[in-house]
Amino acid sequence: MSRLSELFRVRAGALPELAVGIGDDAAVLELPGARTLVWTSDACVEGVHFDRAWLSLEDVGWRSFQAAVSDVAAMGGRALAALSNVVLPAADAQAELVALARGQAEAARKARCPIIGGNLSRGGELSVTTTVLGECEKPLLRSGARAGDELWLIGDVGLARAGLELLRSGRAARSKALKRCVEAFRRPLARLDQSASLARAARAALDVSDGLAGDAARLADASGVRVVFEEAALRGALAPELDLAARAVRVPALELALYGGEDYALLAAGPAAQRPRTARRIGRVERGRGTVLEHAGGGATRLADGFDHLGVRSTTTSGRRRASRRL
Repeated sequence: MSRLSELFRVRAGALPELAVGIGDDAAVLELPGARTLVWTSDACVEGVHFDRAWLSLEDVGWRSFQAAVSDVAAMGGRALAALSNVVLPAADAQAELVALARGQAEAARKARCPIIGGNLSRGGELSVTTTVLGECEKPLLRSGARAGDELWLIGDVGLARAGLELLRSGRAARSKALKRCVEAFRRPLARLDQSASLARAARAALDVSDGLAGDAARLADASGVRVVFEEAALRGALAPELDLAARAVRVPALELALYGGEDYALLAAGPAAQRPRTARRIGRVERGRGTVLEHAGGGATRLADGFDHLGVRSTTTSGRRRASRRL
């Protein structure tokens, strides 16, 4: 985040109302009257973030909206309203717009976050940029984790990546388990309904959009701590469908969980006594730096530092390089 902070020269304190600027899941504005607003924007570009071979345009509309409101959930907030900016290729633009709008409208109703405006234009590629305004009592940042905290997972990870691998393989998803994975890829769900309770319990959090290992590295870096995934605890927290899907696509379940993305679960750190009922303990926070996987049989493996949106390692579950990054 330091490169972008330097580029834009925007930090907390640059505006009197700006409490959190570049570097978290959303910006935070503290307004007179004790209102705290969270503000985020997320882009979804064809050929970068999605491939129509695996998704309908209704799915694209849904996913683009859920990705944006997930940032509000990660800040411990509730979504208030959204703006949608759509760029459409010239061919068959009207039909594409109707399909996209239908998917976004469904997601907006689910999130109880109306789309109140936006912009429509033509361009060389299909893209949707969703801006969401929310509010919270107290923003939940990436930088608050402390040594001694537990590491919590809210929601499931790995299912979206498993669903994509199933679609790529051409294998029919006949069982309920495999169908759930495909649905997790096509219709992920932001954890807005759990954000308020998490904000009261956790010290730090972010949403899992780029893979559990990479997003944990961001939390560790922002908080100046080491994040330790405990293999036995992490395996115990995974959805049973993931093991079945892992065998079907021949990718280890732990790899899907750590390096698959776009599940929009929440990763948080907080005191053991305050763990929410819906949170599953998957590790701990300790002094040090980086992220490690502590093996059940002893020993540990240092995990990659994370997902670099501007680097050669940047890929999403679409299998494409991702050219955007969170400001």
